[in-house]
Amino acid sequence: MKSRNILILGVLAVIAIAVGYTLTATESPEAYLEKVEKERERQFKYLKYNIESPLTELQKKELRALEHYPIDPKYKVRAKMVPVEDRRMLELPMTDGSIEKYLKHSWAEFEWEGKTVRLLLLQAAKEQDKRNFFLAFADATSGSETYGGGRYLNLRQDGKNSITIDFNLAYNPYCAYNPDFACPLPPKENIMEVGILAGEKDYKK
Repeated sequence: MKSRNILILGVLAVIAIAVGYTLTATESPEAYLEKVEKERERQFKYLKYNIESPLTELQKKELRALEHYPIDPKYKVRAKMVPVEDRRMLELPMTDGSIEKYLKHSWAEFEWEGKTVRLLLLQAAKEQDKRNFFLAFADATSGSETYGGGRYLNLRQDGKNSITIDFNLAYNPYCAYNPDFACPLPPKENIMEVGILAGEKDYKK
């Protein structure tokens, strides 16, 4: 077989593998819903049964379910990561008046309802895996349908310059369940004017 034919076959094989990977890696709507539901169930079980749960024993006994918005795939967005120019440690205020330090790492930029949204991605001072990020945000639902102190997302960079933000996985900080816990408040950069109708709703005692 001529070397040119071998090269062509090799290229075709690589294309076939790439296409096959794309097809198998593409998540079906059913699989996506199941993944989000499993994460919500994991969160519920942690709060109800784990010894490190912020809930009191009485709260654990009375907890029947966590309230969430219906799962909506449109709230799963792909964002471009833009490095922060003045990358430095940020002193984030806590609900008890203390502060906690996070690195201002990158902006997560994405289009939402015809507008460009920029959210600040933070990294814990002691974070060893540099692909892990923390996103604390508040939106138009904060203080009404969702916790007034904002909600959180734990994110992992999954592209060279991109990251997936799935607001369906947004969860409440510990202080939403128990005021004895101190939680970081969202930075001013992450206070959104729009309502994010996804993720966990406010905890009802």
